[in-house]
Amino acid sequence: MKKDPMEPSSANGRRRFLKGGLAALGGVAATSVAARAGTPDPAIMEKQEWNQALGDGVAARPYGMPSQFEKHVVRRDVEWLTASRESSVNFTPLHELDGIITPNGLCFERHHGGIAEIPPEQHRLMINGLVDRELVFTMDDLKRFPRVNRIFFLECAANSGMEWRGAQLNGCQFTHGMVHCVQYSGVLLKTVLEEAGLKTNAKWLMPEGADSSGMNRSVPIEKALDDCMLAFSMNGEALRPEQGYPLRLVVPGWEGNMWVKWLRRIEVGDQPWHTREETSKYTDLLADGKARRFTWVMDAKSVVTNPSPQAPLRYKGANVLSGLAWSGRGAIKRVDVTLDGGKNWVSADIQGPVLPKCLTRFYLPFEWDGKPLLIQSRAIDDTGYVQPTKNELRQVRGTNSIYHNNGIQTWHVRENGEAENVEVS
Repeated sequence: MKKDPMEPSSANGRRRFLKGGLAALGGVAATSVAARAGTPDPAIMEKQEWNQALGDGVAARPYGMPSQFEKHVVRRDVEWLTASRESSVNFTPLHELDGIITPNGLCFERHHGGIAEIPPEQHRLMINGLVDRELVFTMDDLKRFPRVNRIFFLECAANSGMEWRGAQLNGCQFTHGMVHCVQYSGVLLKTVLEEAGLKTNAKWLMPEGADSSGMNRSVPIEKALDDCMLAFSMNGEALRPEQGYPLRLVVPGWEGNMWVKWLRRIEVGDQPWHTREETSKYTDLLADGKARRFTWVMDAKSVVTNPSPQAPLRYKGANVLSGLAWSGRGAIKRVDVTLDGGKNWVSADIQGPVLPKCLTRFYLPFEWDGKPLLIQSRAIDDTGYVQPTKNELRQVRGTNSIYHNNGIQTWHVRENGEAENVEVS
C-alpha cells in the first residue's frame, strides 16, 4: 500500500513523541510530590501583602487594563525597518498569547500616513461610480442595516518578508507578528452596495481611506459580494483608532493592505484602477524581473510560538509546544510538527474553534532531555494546500519579493533552552 506522504515519516518517531509526552507528565507529578515533601514554600505557607489589605474598588479602573505584571506584553516595532514611524509597522506579541483571539490592544499596526483621529459624527461613507444611486452614509445610517459578527485573521502581505533571503529577525513576534485575529461586527458590504444598486457593467470597487495617505486598492466585485464587511467593532467594542476607527473594510483571507481603514469612499467601476499599492507595491517580483500581480490570497501558514527565540525552554522534562496556523483559502485541517528538522513529523493537537480564514491554535506535549532541537510546523488546509518550505518557494519565485512568504519556519533550540531563527536546507 502506498504511504501517505503527509503522514509522519517514521512510525517509530511517532511512538517516541507519544511515549516521551506521557512519561513527561508522570515526571511533573513526581516533581510536585517531591516539592511538597521538602522545605515549606513561603509563597503558599505564609501570608502575603495582598492577603492583608483591601485592594482598589470598582470605581478605580473604569476601563480595565492588564495586570501590572504583564506590562512586558506589548506590540514592538523595529526602528530601522522603515524611514518613518508614520509609515511603518509594529508586531503582535504572538509568543505571549494563547487561544485564537488577539486582544484589541495587541493587534499589530500598519500605517501609511499615521493614525487618523476621526470624530464618528463627522465621518461619512460615499458610494459612487457605476451605481444607480450615489449615496452618502453617516455612521448612524450604517448601524441601521442588518448586522453580522464574523471572526477572521488579518495578515499583512509583508509578514515574514524579511526572511526571503535567509533568517533575519530573531523572534516570532518579528518574523510572523504582522497578523491578528478578532471578531468583527458590522454590515455586509453586499448589503450596502445593494442599497446603491450596481450597474450591469460594475466589475470592480476602489475603497479609499480618510487618512493622509488616501489608501486605495482595487477589489473585484465577486469578492465584495461574497464575504466582505464594513466593520465598526472588533471583539465587542468600537474599532481602535489604529485599526481604522470609526469604519474599516474587512476582506477575509486576503492581504491586509486591502482592508482599507478609516473608510470614506467606495467607487464602483468596470476595471481595476492600477493604484500605487497594486503596481509598484504589493506585487511579487520574480527572479526574471516579471512581477505577479493581484496575488490577494494569503496561503496556508503556521509558526511555533512557544518555544521560540522570545520564549525559551526553561525546564527539562514535560513541556507543551504551542503555535498558530491559518489559511486565506479556508480552514486548517491539520498541523504537523517536527522537533528534529523534518526527519520525523507528528500531527499536533488542534484546539478549537476551527473556523475558515481564522487563526487556529495547535499544541504538542513533548519531553525535552536538554539536547538541541530543530522545531518546525507545517499547515495543511481543507483545500489540500500544504505549507511549503522556504526553498520550495524560492525555487519558484526567487528572492526579489518581500510579500507572501508562507514558508516553513525553523527554530533551533540549544542545550540551554535558548532559541534562534535558522534555516534547514
